[in-house]
Amino acid sequence: MRSHLLNDATAEQYRRSVTEGVERVASRLASTRQPFTGVTPDELAPLVAAVDLDTPLGDASAALDELEQVYLRDAVYFHHPRYLGHLNCPVVIPAVLGEAVLSAVNSSLDTWDQSAGGTLIERKLIDWTTGRIGLGPAADGVFTSGGTQSNLQALLLAREEAKTDDLAKLRIFSSECSHFSVQKSAKLLGLPPQSVISVPTDRDKRMQSVALAAELELCAAQGLTPMAIVATAGTTDFGSIDPLPEIAELAAQYGAWMHVDAAYGCGLLASPTRRHLLDGIERADSVTVDYHKSFFQPVSSSAVLVRDGATLRHATYHADYLNPRRTLEERIPNQVDKSLQTTRRFDALKLWMTLRVMGADGVGQLFDEVCDLAAAGWDVLAADPRYDVVVQPSLSTLVFRYIPTAVTSPAEIDRANLHARKALFASGEAVVAGTKVDGRQYLKFTLLNPETTVHDITAVLDLIAGHAEQYLGENLVHAS
Repeated sequence: MRSHLLNDATAEQYRRSVTEGVERVASRLASTRQPFTGVTPDELAPLVAAVDLDTPLGDASAALDELEQVYLRDAVYFHHPRYLGHLNCPVVIPAVLGEAVLSAVNSSLDTWDQSAGGTLIERKLIDWTTGRIGLGPAADGVFTSGGTQSNLQALLLAREEAKTDDLAKLRIFSSECSHFSVQKSAKLLGLPPQSVISVPTDRDKRMQSVALAAELELCAAQGLTPMAIVATAGTTDFGSIDPLPEIAELAAQYGAWMHVDAAYGCGLLASPTRRHLLDGIERADSVTVDYHKSFFQPVSSSAVLVRDGATLRHATYHADYLNPRRTLEERIPNQVDKSLQTTRRFDALKLWMTLRVMGADGVGQLFDEVCDLAAAGWDVLAADPRYDVVVQPSLSTLVFRYIPTAVTSPAEIDRANLHARKALFASGEAVVAGTKVDGRQYLKFTLLNPETTVHDITAVLDLIAGHAEQYLGENLVHAS
């Protein structure tokens, strides 16, 4: 079995196996004609269940043949221009190259003696990002598994900086469109359900600063502690960006930690034309960024950044076998001192390779393209009498609803839209997301592929309308 270990003796075997795997994936990417096959769980599950994991195939080629059947053939391919579903991006080639390198070397970014240069590369990228944000010379941060972990760590720091043992008095303020991880983090941090105050949004789905001010005043009047304000720079549903300068003023006035969840909108940091949309983010105490969304990186590639690096001490624990206290005095750069994770992949290498090959402007131009596409898509939807579109996009998301002329029941329209999404997914011709707005069923295009065109958008809208009309026609016949 030692013949399968990656080492000096098996280097050639590694080269052959990985090359064959790359060729299989490349062939699949080149031949994919739609984002999904439409396979159902009932169809695919028996193939996976039939695999006997206790009987190895003994050969990488045979394992790849099997993988074609249980995974590659039916994967959902985000690179296809009619994948318009969730916040999943096609990935850039330099990042995939970085992924191949980091997986083979397998550095662990918890301590210097496991990563060396990897530690310095991650720290350089953290400094680069905090510089783009404008957090100042004391800023720091660490790579994370994703936005949920980043938000959790940011709110942990906010809780500790609030300097009170009475958790029942702590309050977190976030918009009604903020990410669910805010509520989840509050629960994990031992805060009661009422600790998260949902602030109403305006017609553009941005937090209302006037409503926030009223909630903060009420909090103070009740003798409660405003632990944190979470501003969102790119909501999951609408891509809306909260009024960051106004929120920063209120955070300063009431002594609240300001966290900006820019998991989606962080691509604006590299945009040659839209960076101003993040004005005010430089006043945050902490920021979440997901490079694996708008920087076109493979999952996972994310970070939490803080204005004052000293606050990261709230996540620090020392173990004699890993990062003993003496390493602080010796100035040994152990990233585990900043992280909620211990063992951690060298995900920073993917972004490093991307910037070294493409540059920040190259990444920003890709994000600009999808934002431009969303603006064009808005024009298409606004001019199409079959659809109601919710808000003009700030980033690259469009939320809309098919409105048939012959049906007036909101519940029936809900069912038609839900059916259209499911039928479209089952066909495999396109993938769209769904959400609810004011309790009603809506559909969503999340545009993160620069290869997607206005023609793709109009074609998918026609497909949605066709599925919805078929559903309504069949149900009207049955009803009569």
